Amino acid sequence: MPKNKLTLFIFIALVAGVVAGYIYNITVLKPYNDRLANAEATIKTLDNRIVLLKDTTLADYKDLKVQRSAQLKIRKENDTIREDKLEGFTILSDIFLRLIKMIVAPLVFTTLVVGVAKVGDISAVGRIGGKTMLWFISATLISLLVGMVLVNLYQPGSHMHIPLPDSHLGTDIKKSALSLKEFMNHVVPKSFIEAMANNEILQIVVFAIFFGVATAAVGAQGLIVIKAMDAIAHVIMKITGYVMKLAPLAVFGAITAIVAKQGLGILSTYAIFIGEFYSGLLLLWLIIIMAGFVVLKKRVFTLVSSIKDAMLIAFGTSTSEAAYPRVLIELERFGCKDKIVSFVLPLGYSFNLDGSMMYMTFASLFIAQAYNIHLSTAQQFTMLLILMLTSKGIAGVPRASLVVIAGTISAFNIPEAGLALLIGIDPLLDMGRSATNVLGNAMATAVVSKWEGEMEE
Repeated sequence: MPKNKLTLFIFIALVAGVVAGYIYNITVLKPYNDRLANAEATIKTLDNRIVLLKDTTLADYKDLKVQRSAQLKIRKENDTIREDKLEGFTILSDIFLRLIKMIVAPLVFTTLVVGVAKVGDISAVGRIGGKTMLWFISATLISLLVGMVLVNLYQPGSHMHIPLPDSHLGTDIKKSALSLKEFMNHVVPKSFIEAMANNEILQIVVFAIFFGVATAAVGAQGLIVIKAMDAIAHVIMKITGYVMKLAPLAVFGAITAIVAKQGLGILSTYAIFIGEFYSGLLLLWLIIIMAGFVVLKKRVFTLVSSIKDAMLIAFGTSTSEAAYPRVLIELERFGCKDKIVSFVLPLGYSFNLDGSMMYMTFASLFIAQAYNIHLSTAQQFTMLLILMLTSKGIAGVPRASLVVIAGTISAFNIPEAGLALLIGIDPLLDMGRSATNVLGNAMATAVVSKWEGEMEE
């Protein structure tokens, strides 16, 4: 499928998904959505009443708990029925994402081995790695700072005035604690096969770097391995071409399911918050493009144009992983040498998630504002540094940003229950985050290529 046609079809799929989702929402899912909304409202009312009752031995307290359990059951039953009725749409995006996951791990491994082996000695790998990490750390800090500055400027949560919840009320999101051991478990593989099976990109990257350096070190025999890996990478690229033809269907299914489930009402309910967050992403885009312009000059605009398909795929499917193979192809077409692309890009998917970084400070401080919890500038900078550390190596975790936020806000006595304010609109925000992650990683790869003098004009 030609590039311009794929872009057109993805855009049509986005619009068609919104229309189809709205029609499905009002014709099929309305009774279930109404029951869910009523159950949610009742649970919220009951929670407020439970918080006010200090004596847990009272009959009223037990009665309220029984009522809450009944409403939770109603919510779960209707949510299950709704998910079943959306299965036809979600299966389209699920198949596409499964196919992408099928090729990402072998693609990262083969291309990175070839890249590292072609780079050659360990000192060259270290030099390129150093430049790459310098860009990644700078981009991460700027992204977190942009989120922090904008949320203080906009104050999106300050008008909500939500009372602090009781300690027993929370969300079902598992926290990600700040633990060096957990971080190392995400970095160092105990089994290469397990890392491949679980799509642990960072672990695959670590093994591939060892494998690539060793391949370069064994001399003539290593050339056979490089040739074989290069051939396998080209075969996987061909498979990628076939899989990408399904991208419009996947985008249609994903968008339809989101709109059908949430309705267009969610857009108006949180319109200001969503608008402010997306204005922040646009500012971040400008900063990334300007930083790229300093190194790449006018060619930066050619790069942005060439990766627009990949960004649309990431936007529609809410995952930057889905765009990985496409970005890889476009960067090589742009003129970046394959050894740099296959080295920098996989690292970016674990260390350079610019959109997700901005969201983490934006969302964490939004929750604090909603509960009227004042955090000093020093506390906000501490949170920024904690988020910078806890976010590394969790690229493959579902709803990764929410997981990290859940683990971080508790350190500042911000109620975890506040995440419930974001769960409903998180899929809409995730679309923008994923597209921004793609832009950030593509720019990083092109800049490092230019720094290394490995860019073809």
